[in-house]
Amino acid sequence: MQLIPVILSGGAGTRLWPLSTEQTPKQFLPLAGEESLLQQTALRARSIAQASSPVVVASQDHERQILRELEAVGCPPSRLLLEPIGRNTAPALAMAALECTDENALLLVMPSDHVIRDVESFGEAVHRALPLAQDGWLVTFGITPDRPATGYGYIHMGEPLSGEICRVNRFVEKPEAARAERMLADGRYVWNAGIFLLRSDRLIEELSVHAPGLLGSVRKALATADREGNRVIPDRATFACVEAKSIDYVVMEHAARMAVVPVDVGWSDIGSWDALHEIEAQDDSGNALHGDVLALESHGCLIRTSGPRVAALGVSDLVIVATDDVVLVIPRERAQEVRRLVQRAGQATPPPPRRPQRTAALSIATPAAS
Repeated sequence: MQLIPVILSGGAGTRLWPLSTEQTPKQFLPLAGEESLLQQTALRARSIAQASSPVVVASQDHERQILRELEAVGCPPSRLLLEPIGRNTAPALAMAALECTDENALLLVMPSDHVIRDVESFGEAVHRALPLAQDGWLVTFGITPDRPATGYGYIHMGEPLSGEICRVNRFVEKPEAARAERMLADGRYVWNAGIFLLRSDRLIEELSVHAPGLLGSVRKALATADREGNRVIPDRATFACVEAKSIDYVVMEHAARMAVVPVDVGWSDIGSWDALHEIEAQDDSGNALHGDVLALESHGCLIRTSGPRVAALGVSDLVIVATDDVVLVIPRERAQEVRRLVQRAGQATPPPPRRPQRTAALSIATPAAS
């Protein structure tokens, strides 16, 4: 059996703007330790027994950065599938499955921008799921919820299949607060983390049933791909015509043999500044501070700067993020709305170049003689 980690690194991560941008998405940032999120994902994959070197699916624009980061932690990819245009997770995984030389290989699909604190427990969960995945089940890993979150999709667990592993009854879109409360109380719902374990041939089989046009377009784009060493770039014109759809929508919500492993592994998708505040070390006032920050009589804030010093007095539950070019100030409870600012910032006229700062001068005029 071949176990191949497939790391998806095509996201833009604009929910953590201005630190995360299209040029430097959040997977390239060290948000939860010394290594970037991408590096942590690769190291997590390497820690799983029997796992081979990862396949990475990413934007063509990030090729050099990905190679540099993965080589720095000793996890070079076995294959680098570079998208000339982002088309969401279904085409990305179709590429990974079609490029797999062993049709019975198991693909462990892992987003590149998540945090998992308990790596050992995650690896154990993967191995518990291996028999079902080898038998042709599509397996996902659901996060045991600790609050009625409205920012995640949910999975309703059905009949037991093996130990704690259950059949998936259905996927649930991000709920309203009242419904999230009910699902938490029910105890049969877990968060959808977008982590999967499945045979490559089974994924191709499901795509051929539920999205034959998408699968055919990806095949066509790969047939005329630019190939050099372990790097594959599908034909740009053909790939641009591939439907941009998520693997959940195309396959997982329709597959008959879908299983879920509930896990409690210290997971976060760091999908907002508020989510980052939750996992960061905090002072006695609940502030998560990073960089040159002075906070007095302030509570529950996330304050980060990679630019000028930030000083805060008497503020509560704010996100304040400063870079060399932008300062973001937003209530933590509205952190999910940062995309509105990203859209407006993209439409705004760029500010004029900064003038060089000058040393202040004091001029004292001599009174005129009377």
